[in-house]
Amino acid sequence: MKIISWNINGLRAVHAKGLFLPFVKKEKPDILCIQETKSDEEQLPEELRDPDGYVSFFSSSRARKGYSGVAIYSRPEPENIEYGMGIKKFDDEGRIVQADYGDFVLLNVYFPNGGSGPERLKYKLEFYDAFLNYIQKLRAQKRHVIFCGDVNTAHHDIDLARPKENEHNSGFLPEERAWLDTVAERGYVDVFRHFYPKKRDVYTYWDLKTRARDRNVGWRIDYFFVSPDIIKNVKGVKILSDVFGSDHCPVAMELA
Repeated sequence: MKIISWNINGLRAVHAKGLFLPFVKKEKPDILCIQETKSDEEQLPEELRDPDGYVSFFSSSRARKGYSGVAIYSRPEPENIEYGMGIKKFDDEGRIVQADYGDFVLLNVYFPNGGSGPERLKYKLEFYDAFLNYIQKLRAQKRHVIFCGDVNTAHHDIDLARPKENEHNSGFLPEERAWLDTVAERGYVDVFRHFYPKKRDVYTYWDLKTRARDRNVGWRIDYFFVSPDIIKNVKGVKILSDVFGSDHCPVAMELA
């Protein structure tokens, strides 16, 4: 099973460039998780709501139009779909779609960005804590958990091109990175680092304004995490840095 996660930075925009459906056709993911769709389902043309061979599930922001949003496209029919965590101030921004496949629960998440001021950083950290509590409850129910998406934080110095220059910026603050430490302490495995513990200069996000992708001045802030009971079922992971259309690139994971 191939699962792909991609912060698409506007589904309609990528589709208008003629890049989205050809990407799906080429990669043929069994499950595709996209973040930052920036659209409601009813705003999308039919070919984006239900591409051939897939069922789709969208969560859009109720807080404001054209903001946030996530979606799952799936070949296998999930046993159940849930939206959000049951906490209104987080769920109103349309940041989580959860699909239950029986053998595992997959959460597609667009975590908040904390860079627009103290209030948003506070919101981001509160979201982090609520999310970890939420998936810990799933673990307590003996569920195998996978979560993927744009976490909006680089964990270690190796995960961004310029750690020293960004140590006081949201996305690499000590309190943000400490949450990822806690995730690891709870046993969740960063799949990319599991397979490539020392690999450098591999990123998933580049700033568009500074043309940072041309120089590979990037950040690895898009992840797959799995609970420790299923890491043995993960056969590989790849960052698809040759895929364009967004300021992020996709990450693909192979699951037995």
